[in-house]
Amino acid sequence: MDLSVFATMESEVRSYVRAFPTVFDTAQGSILTDVEGNEYIDFFCGAGTLNYGHNHPALQKDIIEYLSGNKIQHALDMATDVKKRFLERFRDVILEPRGLEYKLQFSGPTGANAIESAFKAARMATGRSTIVAFTHGYHGLSIGALAATANSWYRQAAGVGLDDVVFHPYDGYYGEDIDTVALLRKHLEDPSSGLDLPAAVVVETVQGEGGVNVASAEWLRSLRELCTEKGIVLIVDEIQIGIGRSGKFFSFEESGIVPDIVTLSKSISGYGFPMSLVLLRPEFDVWKPGMHTGTFRGNSIAFVGAVRSIEEFWANPEFEAQIAARSEIVVQRLEEIAARHPGVFSVRGRGLLQGLVSEQDPELGGAIARAAFQEGLVIETSGAHDEVVKVMPALVGDEETLREGLDRLGRAVDAALAAA
Repeated sequence: MDLSVFATMESEVRSYVRAFPTVFDTAQGSILTDVEGNEYIDFFCGAGTLNYGHNHPALQKDIIEYLSGNKIQHALDMATDVKKRFLERFRDVILEPRGLEYKLQFSGPTGANAIESAFKAARMATGRSTIVAFTHGYHGLSIGALAATANSWYRQAAGVGLDDVVFHPYDGYYGEDIDTVALLRKHLEDPSSGLDLPAAVVVETVQGEGGVNVASAEWLRSLRELCTEKGIVLIVDEIQIGIGRSGKFFSFEESGIVPDIVTLSKSISGYGFPMSLVLLRPEFDVWKPGMHTGTFRGNSIAFVGAVRSIEEFWANPEFEAQIAARSEIVVQRLEEIAARHPGVFSVRGRGLLQGLVSEQDPELGGAIARAAFQEGLVIETSGAHDEVVKVMPALVGDEETLREGLDRLGRAVDAALAAA
């Protein structure tokens, strides 16, 4: 297959085309098809952007109808009928049943811009500047978000100082016996620790890019308690683990905490259209009009997909049970793979974000992903050394395709180990 135009015309910054060297053409559900008719099962889902799979028929129908009706396509933050419907459905189906009271801010359409917005709001609300982030955290690659992203591979491209962020060990970083929230408390209460009282703490409940590291409910509750006690804004980054990937709409629901600010993007539009959302408790909605803008905030066509996905999936009281059933299949099969190779792999994750972790040889993760592509499976790696095969199938779809994808992963593991 000729990929030369991508190599000659596109910047060296391209990445996924290197991992998946084919020219994709069509997609339906969990199946990607390239221009030569080869089919691939998708366990990547646009890095979490396509939680409901590709071109879901119910969403597609509403989107086509909207596009064919001369509806408003670009409106900045003006009032439109489709934005009104989104606000109403998000309030009625997502927020109110969970007892959550948030104001909604439509920032620029990327997750990184949602993070930038959250940091600015927290800093304005508190009058302080420092953000506490966590080891292995990933929050985006614009300068403010990059400052809170831990991986040196990304940080080296900044070209400027990445200031006003302090990193602290995530849950389990030092092992199960070290309570890292207690360490943070010690630093905050010690006047000679060197840590000034921060404006905010930003945390992922599951670190996807960082290696599928999972924070316990107890740890998250302790962090919430500490932030409340010290007057620190708690920001939860739901950009990849949110919108159902954990098994709940919000991943923080399981712990029972209520963040001060929540960032959403990726699958919020339901169809892959760019959209991000910042949820702010009313007391942290300190913006003056126009203080944080973006030409493409409030993407109309993204609202269409978002409304339909809420109605199609989240208004269904059985949807979470369906996610749980698919998650159980994935975890069981990954544990079977790990059991076939004692001491080589472990499994960790939540919901439909699971990691097959190479315990001894970090290069094995990349070898498995490459072998998986040869088997017709699109899957990526994560972690500080790309040692984790990140298993991220769609939340919906037929069980047969899900199981076939896991079979292909199993064969890829065997092939990578045989070649090692």
